[in-house]
Amino acid sequence: MMPASPPLRRSLPALVGLCMLLGACSGTDEVTVLKLGHGLDPSHPVHLGMAFMADHVAEASGGAMRIDLYPSQQLGTERQCLELLQIGSLAMTKVSASVMENFAPNFQVMGLPFLFRDAAHRFAVLEGEIGRELLLQSEAFRLRGLTYYDAGSRSFYTVDRPILHPDDLDGLKIRTQESATAMTMVNTLGGSATPISWGELYTALQQGVVDGAENNPPSFFLSRHYEIAKHYALNEHTGVPDILVISTLIWNELMPQEQQWLQEAADASALHQKQLWAESTAEALAAVEAAGVEIYRPEKGPFMERAAPMLDAYRTSNPALYGLIERIRAVPAEVAPAELTPADTARVTTTSLP
Repeated sequence: MMPASPPLRRSLPALVGLCMLLGACSGTDEVTVLKLGHGLDPSHPVHLGMAFMADHVAEASGGAMRIDLYPSQQLGTERQCLELLQIGSLAMTKVSASVMENFAPNFQVMGLPFLFRDAAHRFAVLEGEIGRELLLQSEAFRLRGLTYYDAGSRSFYTVDRPILHPDDLDGLKIRTQESATAMTMVNTLGGSATPISWGELYTALQQGVVDGAENNPPSFFLSRHYEIAKHYALNEHTGVPDILVISTLIWNELMPQEQQWLQEAADASALHQKQLWAESTAEALAAVEAAGVEIYRPEKGPFMERAAPMLDAYRTSNPALYGLIERIRAVPAEVAPAELTPADTARVTTTSLP
């Protein structure tokens, strides 16, 4: 493990040097710098959402607070970044809710197959009382959730044959995240779950270590997995969101005004990122199809039927979690999406995938 990082605020000599280079502040001011590491490509819509947040923080604070982004696993994998947050060596990261279940078990509910009826239902849950409760449940593990980023729906992509029915998964090794729930889901549907880190997946597909994987369209495209996996079946088995997380060791050192700047920026970035995600999904599907990928839209009924026992098993094995499942099922999908403020809208720029 890395040792704990030095105090958040820069020393005066370093600050003076920065101010002299930028010509933007006096030598007596201090700048709070938060490092944010994650594993996504810089052109990914979730990264673009976090870049939006960084711009928002800098503007709202008048330059007194800054977020530095380190994408593409520069600072480690999702799990490694979370562990750095726990000891205060890194301020923030973005992780999948599936990975968070290793630190706060109730997050496993986000990875259950066909729990959300549709995107509107998913947003109603995430942006409502249940979503807020889950964000704060990981504080006991020194991890505080700030907001959710839309990661769409996950579907199967494979190298040799499409997955049009659960029976098609028989004998196939399917990459999953390092999540017990994700592994159980793939095994329940009929495949052989194989956890592999995101950064190693391209080579694993190329070398036949796995026969396929499951993810959303933008990630399938930006990872270039479509160069190897030419079959993409949109069965949309899960809608696992991404979560923006801050170390509680860092959060508790921030002044109330800084906490407010950061939370407001995170909330605004989630709204902006949701817009980017919708655009990116359409563009990604068009791009992979143009590259020779066959896109299928199988009937979801057989997949839902095969997955149902997995959810029902919680009734006896984990009654508390089953209660959460029931609460989620009862949420109406009639919550109108929040709108960006005029100031936030002014910051939005048109962004396209390469």
